[in-house]
Amino acid sequence: MRRKIPSHSALMAFEAAARHGSFARAADELALTEGAISRQIGRLEAFLGVTLFERVGNRVRLLPNGERYAVQVRESLDRLERDSQYLMGQPSDGASLDIATLPTFATRWLIPRLARFRDLHPNIIVHLAERMEPFVLAGSGFDAAIHFEHPAWTGMRTHRLLHETLVPVCHPALLGRGEGAVSLDELPRLHRRQNPDAWERYALESGIVLTNPAVGARYDLHSMQIEATLAGLGVALVPRLYIEKELVEGRLVAPWPDGQSISKTFSLILPEPIRLSEGPIQLFANWLLAEARSSNPTP
Repeated sequence: MRRKIPSHSALMAFEAAARHGSFARAADELALTEGAISRQIGRLEAFLGVTLFERVGNRVRLLPNGERYAVQVRESLDRLERDSQYLMGQPSDGASLDIATLPTFATRWLIPRLARFRDLHPNIIVHLAERMEPFVLAGSGFDAAIHFEHPAWTGMRTHRLLHETLVPVCHPALLGRGEGAVSLDELPRLHRRQNPDAWERYALESGIVLTNPAVGARYDLHSMQIEATLAGLGVALVPRLYIEKELVEGRLVAPWPDGQSISKTFSLILPEPIRLSEGPIQLFANWLLAEARSSNPTP
């Protein structure tokens, strides 16, 4: 059955006129005459059976139905443009993958290693997108996800990658203030907004006394906490796998015990099982699992 969709030219003319509130400005943007814009919108209104603009002399004003439709059309055109640009950028002699991942995991662990995958498979482009919350992988447009273990992935193929162990870290200058040793309770503590009771749980596990574990600045991402510790703003509980380089270089120090019970497991989530085929997602999955094993074997 033929789709009941207006012409692309009519939608472009309508969206521009709605955005500018003027047929003349829409005509300038689209390199058309004002009369051409008016005719395109007239055809669109006839197709829809709905009046979109109120015409008063030489002026036009969107009616309520037109305002709603303008928002919907703009979103559709923006999505079509993004999808078209994406397709235009695909390699003609290779393949591409779309991977959803946690943002700090991507910037702190995955991206620094991607050059090794590129060297092995130069014709496969890996696109990364941020997803903070679990989602339904089927129909999402993603080939795989890298995320924490979660019931939302039930029915998907999950492969454990790395175990996240939180460790208190700070800038070494914080420990050098004053005379004698500085206790953890004396230092400003930084929190991750999604894990507000982490310091309280850490105090119970480690036996370290914290007068008020909830006091301190809050951040959305571990990457923000890490930058804050590097700036000397306080002590943060962050995954050790994110700050190994800074610890080796001495830019951060971790003189306190790790938080063993405050942990999660990163997993690779696939819609299908890993096969022996040489498809792009199979190659990426096998490479990622090997990188995880060499980096920090899961328990």
